[in-house]
Amino acid sequence: MSSDRIRPPGDLALIESLINTLDVERGADGLAAPEGRAAFARATGVAELSEDEVPAAVRLRELLRAACAAHAGTPMAEAETSALNALLAGAPLRVRVGADGGAELVPSGDSLLARVAAALAAARADGTWERLKVCPADDCRWAFYDHSPAGRRRWCSMQVCGARAKMRAYRARRG
Repeated sequence: MSSDRIRPPGDLALIESLINTLDVERGADGLAAPEGRAAFARATGVAELSEDEVPAAVRLRELLRAACAAHAGTPMAEAETSALNALLAGAPLRVRVGADGGAELVPSGDSLLARVAAALAAARADGTWERLKVCPADDCRWAFYDHSPAGRRRWCSMQVCGARAKMRAYRARRG
């Protein structure tokens, strides 16, 4: 889990928050219990998930985690890409035109899927989507926004996950 946390711009914070409802290091799933789902809803402004909606939300979360891991160099499996595309195809979205003539995709309602799809489309359009990444450490997998100038940050925290990886590599070289 990142100690040098900076929130992503716009609605990418929703996607980051959804991915980070699972704390791999602690084994805690924020969507598993009603109080965790209520806290997620309060923090993000989405409608609170019912017990029946949790499996689909968990599936969406893990497919988004795979997409963000691809931004850090771990390509998505073809099955993951297909599954995420199928989920997003069902998102209730509409196009809204502003007074300036500009157009944007907006969610129809406050469902998690609609909000995620709109956030993803907006982030892709403004060039920020690829900077939402997942830490490659197997015991972390935390989502973070890469604010580095070159956009090449790899670890959620260089002081924690990066240092651990460097120490493991050092030990492996030393035998």
